[in-house]
Amino acid sequence: MATNAETARENRRATVALPTPALPKPVVPVKGFTPKPMPKPKPEVINPAPVNPIMPTTSTGPSVAEQLAARDALLLKQQQQLAAEQALQNRQSAFDLLRSQFAQYGLEALVDPLQGLIQENVSPSEFAVRLRQTEPYKKRFAANAARIGKGLRALSEAEYLTLEDGYQSIMRNYGLPATYYSKGDLGRQEGFEKLIAGDVSAAELEDRIATAQNRVVNAPPQVKEALKRFYPDINNSDILAYTLDPEKGLMDIKRKVTAAEIGGAALGAGLETGVSRAEELAKFGVTAETARQAYQAAVPIIQRGGQLAGFYGEEPYTQVTAEEELFNLPGSAGASQKRKRLTALEEAQFSGRAGMTGGALSRDRAGAY
Repeated sequence: MATNAETARENRRATVALPTPALPKPVVPVKGFTPKPMPKPKPEVINPAPVNPIMPTTSTGPSVAEQLAARDALLLKQQQQLAAEQALQNRQSAFDLLRSQFAQYGLEALVDPLQGLIQENVSPSEFAVRLRQTEPYKKRFAANAARIGKGLRALSEAEYLTLEDGYQSIMRNYGLPATYYSKGDLGRQEGFEKLIAGDVSAAELEDRIATAQNRVVNAPPQVKEALKRFYPDINNSDILAYTLDPEKGLMDIKRKVTAAEIGGAALGAGLETGVSRAEELAKFGVTAETARQAYQAAVPIIQRGGQLAGFYGEEPYTQVTAEEELFNLPGSAGASQKRKRLTALEEAQFSGRAGMTGGALSRDRAGAY
């Protein structure tokens, strides 16, 4: 290990003597010589400080306000572009949804013409409105315009089509010809339009068909004959069409059919009755069955009562009298008393004529009325 003395010796050996700089010689002025002046130092070039974006600048480029306005304009343009793209997607979605809804019923052809609206600046909610303004749509759901004209609300497409299906099912069940429910373009069933416009429900339609078929078409011929006599405007060959006409009230149709049934029952018993009397009886609740039974029972009563009334000089015993009693109409008590009086007269006469007939024969004749 080196000692301090050795280290000091090594340092002295490594020391290099530096030359002493020479002092400048003084300038001795020379007679007749003028020294050139020393050039002035050039001014130091100072670079400009960076521009503060907040502080105004005198540069010839766009101002800070202009730069901010350009930035805002760019942002606005981007926002408008995004909004336009979103609106386009919304219109496409609205069209696709509307088309899929109508495709369930096979009516997508009604929606296809609206495809051009996707590129137009319309609200998606306008698609359904525009659809209902097209002529094909108006033709397919024509009954809605008639309903509105009558003060009824327009049916939705689903309600309209459901009602059509109900009508068709009922008509098929009753065996009506296919001409009553045949379909045209886009499934349109013109035969149903008057029913829908008349606010005829499926239940009412079935009631109308049953009234026509069961109570007229399949009824005894006397009922059809009475219907023809009472109501000449009803064509027996097309009674079904008459009952399906919503302009003809169902209650009015039933009233006429009931009157025809009563008239038919009278004809079947060999009697006659008019439309006014038949309608009057119908108001009192007389039905086809009660009329048939009563008129069959009335025939011998009317015949015998008429004979006795004429024989004894009593008030005539007529068909009306028998109807009052048998149908339990107002005046039935008086009609019953009249018949009993005639019976009593006959019994009194036969019981007082001794020797003319046997007792048994007299009793038999007296009890015939």
